Amino acid sequence: MAAAMGIGRFAYTPILPGMMDSLGLSASDAGLIASSNYLGYLVGAVLASGNWGQGRERATMAVALLANAALAAAMALATAMTAFLAIRFLAGVASAFVMVFTSTIVFSRLAVAGRSHLQALHFGGVGFGILLSAGLTGGVFLAGAGWPANWYLCAVFALAGFALVVAMVREGPVAAGPSKTEPPLVWSAPLARIATAYGLFGAGYIVTATFLVAIVRSGNAGPLFESAVWLATGLAGLPSVWLWGHMVRRVGLTVTFATGCIVEAVGVTASVSLGGYLGPLLGGVLLGGTFIAITAFGLQAGRLLAGQSPRRALAIMTAAFGTGQIIGPILAGYGADWTGSFFVPSVGAAAVLLLSGLIGWESGRENSV
Repeated sequence: MAAAMGIGRFAYTPILPGMMDSLGLSASDAGLIASSNYLGYLVGAVLASGNWGQGRERATMAVALLANAALAAAMALATAMTAFLAIRFLAGVASAFVMVFTSTIVFSRLAVAGRSHLQALHFGGVGFGILLSAGLTGGVFLAGAGWPANWYLCAVFALAGFALVVAMVREGPVAAGPSKTEPPLVWSAPLARIATAYGLFGAGYIVTATFLVAIVRSGNAGPLFESAVWLATGLAGLPSVWLWGHMVRRVGLTVTFATGCIVEAVGVTASVSLGGYLGPLLGGVLLGGTFIAITAFGLQAGRLLAGQSPRRALAIMTAAFGTGQIIGPILAGYGADWTGSFFVPSVGAAAVLLLSGLIGWESGRENSV
């Protein structure tokens, strides 16, 4: 998760301002590149929903992790917009494969072992990867190197992650009963609501997750503060699933999901409204402190509501999430170019997060998940 999500997906955020300055990319260009990654994520999630992956989870995960490292290195060599779009699209496919197939392995084994609370450690890898990317960008700035150096270093860390995972994850998922093909997903009103809320969440959170460091740069606070904000995001993300897990045990997954969306909306608004050092730092802490947990608990809620088709639910939820992520950066990028700042796009993203929270809350009233 650190290699494929924390670095493979979210390292783009702290590297983006340097790319924009050096290559003359506009906010809309940056949004298109980000959305290309999320389109790949959606395609990967849809592909992962097929039964072809059953019994091949470990092999598919390993190939996707290796591709993730290679594609990070390719970003350092690219300069044309078409190349960036293609590379980030393929990286999105790889990320979705890692998310779906790794989570299938981990969730199944933890469930059989009766240790589902360790899912927090699994998702904490995203925060660890964000921490690494923040440290890398800060170090590259102090060394006086350009933005390609960040991608090369990301590739090195991603390759190390691939080697560790291949050594540590020796088998695929374990079934509680006889192996069988999952039946088609049976939709219910609560499942439809949480899937809708999950898609809206993807559209809302991704604006700040993509442009937070660019927002900091527009305030002229300096590259080291940019890395500090992203570092704070990663630090807040590390224990977030564990911390929010206490609320899950009291009020359930869907209500916790809804509350997290509302808290994150506050952070998104703060990042562009408070100004100075406080706004971006608060935005980073509330982003890191919520989005990983919301992602995790949304997936768990969908899985529990899916009956006999948990892997299909994971893929469908990831697809809904990916659809939201495609729309968010495109609208935010063009909105920033049109208005001259990220204020309006960020406030719009906060409104979407509030809507997601309301729908999630309503879903919680309909079921006990």
